[in-house]
Amino acid sequence: MTMETKIKALHFTATEQLQAFIEKKCAKLERVHEFIQNVEVTLKVVKPETSLNKEASISVTIPNGEFFADKTCDTFEEAVDGCLDAITKQLKKNKEKLREK
Repeated sequence: MTMETKIKALHFTATEQLQAFIEKKCAKLERVHEFIQNVEVTLKVVKPETSLNKEASISVTIPNGEFFADKTCDTFEEAVDGCLDAITKQLKKNKEKLREK
């Protein structure tokens, strides 16, 4: 089964470079959990006049659940990395629980 990655940029256009970065990073989630159905990444700029204004939220759907993380950082890349770290931990925990059953 192939994982589908959707990227939504709210009120701005994400560069091809940023989209490629996100696609590449999200693809690595398949190494953590093989049953990921889709990944949805939402990007938005909060209060443009401040630093730490790039918000990324990522939701990952697997057959028996959904995982979510959101982070606000200086850059979208940092925010996406932070979200993916959090989701990777959640997926690993989920896998361990399944193994224990």
